[in-house]
Amino acid sequence: MTIEEKYEALLRLIGAQGSAAVAFSGGADSSFLCHAAVAALGDRAAAITVVSPMLPKSEIDGAAAFAAKAGIKHILVEEAEIDEEVAANPKERCYFCKKIEFGNILRAAKERGINTVLDGSNLDDLGDYRPGLKALEELRILSPLREVKLTKAEIRELSRCFELPTWDKPAFACLASRIPYGERIDKEKLSRVEKAEEALRFFGFRQFRVRSHDRIARIEVAPEERRRFFDEQVLDSISQTLKSYGFLYVAFELEGYVMGNMNRAALA
Repeated sequence: MTIEEKYEALLRLIGAQGSAAVAFSGGADSSFLCHAAVAALGDRAAAITVVSPMLPKSEIDGAAAFAAKAGIKHILVEEAEIDEEVAANPKERCYFCKKIEFGNILRAAKERGINTVLDGSNLDDLGDYRPGLKALEELRILSPLREVKLTKAEIRELSRCFELPTWDKPAFACLASRIPYGERIDKEKLSRVEKAEEALRFFGFRQFRVRSHDRIARIEVAPEERRRFFDEQVLDSISQTLKSYGFLYVAFELEGYVMGNMNRAALA
């Protein structure tokens, strides 16, 4: 199918649900899915965002701004605590996290008379270690972007055509993905990572991660952005800033940002 045919198939699939709620993180995929849900369902579409220690405030604010512009009803579900199965951070952490998160989204949707929840995973997600997809299957969450075989590149291209501000938004994942499997997750670590990544954004970097190895920060930036890092003032400022947040040491990943880098241990 052409990209246009895939989009038409997407609208038909969503429209056939009668009403639907998008599990909305504010990223490029779920933002595009919100746009499509409004196009297919109008005011019978809603977006639900889980507010938890795993999602930075900047992402929540961005999701709220996008929802307002897209004209989709935006529902916030508070998830203040970290479940023990998630905090223990096993290799299956994403499964436990998605089971809880999407269970809460499903309940919030059904309370509003909506029986279908849409997830923004795309065809490319099948090529990575994604234990969370099993949780979506068990909860019968519909993944329409995968169903019509839309890739990440196609979603970005369609988003650009529709002039969505998220069309070139850098890839993002929950803050728990910054912590190695087996190392316990807590709010303090997540907050430290969140502040560290906001600092990198302040310094003008676009695609990055701050991986937290106990009290060591391992910085990854996009390969094409690495040369910007090697300025003495930038090096000193970033090091001092991250140490002020509680890191003892600040290191730099030489090969740069690689999506799913923490999954290497799970796949080894």
